[in-house]
Amino acid sequence: MIILHADTNHPSLMKLLADAGHHNIEGFSQSREETLQNQHLYDGIVIRSRYSIDKDFLDAAPNLKFIARVGAGLENIDVEYAEERGVKLFSAPEGNRNAVGEHSLGMLLSLFNKLNKADREVREGLWNREDNRGIELDGKTVGIIGYGNMGKAFSRKLRGFDVEVLCYDIKEDVEDSNATQVDWEEFTQKCDIVSLHTPWTEQTNKMINKEFIESFQKPFWFVNTARGKNVETEDLVNGLKSGKVLGAGLDVLEYEKASFESLFANKKNVAISAGESLPEAMRELMFMPNTILSPHVAGWTQESHEKLATVTANKIIDAFGQGEHQE
Repeated sequence: MIILHADTNHPSLMKLLADAGHHNIEGFSQSREETLQNQHLYDGIVIRSRYSIDKDFLDAAPNLKFIARVGAGLENIDVEYAEERGVKLFSAPEGNRNAVGEHSLGMLLSLFNKLNKADREVREGLWNREDNRGIELDGKTVGIIGYGNMGKAFSRKLRGFDVEVLCYDIKEDVEDSNATQVDWEEFTQKCDIVSLHTPWTEQTNKMINKEFIESFQKPFWFVNTARGKNVETEDLVNGLKSGKVLGAGLDVLEYEKASFESLFANKKNVAISAGESLPEAMRELMFMPNTILSPHVAGWTQESHEKLATVTANKIIDAFGQGEHQE
């Protein structure tokens, strides 16, 4: 097959496909429009998130047999229409789930022990021991929303702690030995910590809002390594101000571009360094001492870079076999 690669990835991806007899085309610098002009030439496309693949794109690609995303989610693809067209879809959550689990745990422990605040103060010559007294994870109830690849990976990282782990998912019977599945009422009554591991869908869009926050019986800590648009930032900031949310670790933000490559989703606010005005909620979030922010890198480790590529290549090869021109 002739496979277009719209984004750069670990070299093992192209190598595995080439070794299987398939022909790789580098389209790293092609715009979406340039790709569309020649889309009829390709049997498959491999992307991360540089541009969306919608109905117009799919209509311009009559020979397309598959779309592979080197990542966990498929929200930048019109999944329903692609399936109607008989286009196979591949994602690779197995490739970065361990990285996401570790990052989630790292954020939580950093919040509990005020590591970012303490580090900053020591570098400024301050030695505030009592003000940086932390709390322990043991004895807490950790709630995981979305118990798929990422949620399960996080629960595995918690096995060394004396914690109760609960999960909530729209699917039934997803629990395992690391987490107990409960209904929403029990989840909101017991949780001290909420970690979000859901895709971005119509159901999950802005699901972390005022109503969500107020539904919890106890103040809670919040970690989001899933999708930024699942959170109503203004409501989260208000929850942090009121103390209903004790602290937040956010690897993803509502204002990210769809490609996840920069912070803002529109041209009105191009970049922080450009001096454009930030949304008020984002400005407040950035200066809250009980928050930790990272630039959508929970799944981006040296190891996951290669694993994502390997998983993606193997899924393509398993589905379509060896190419005709293999030597």
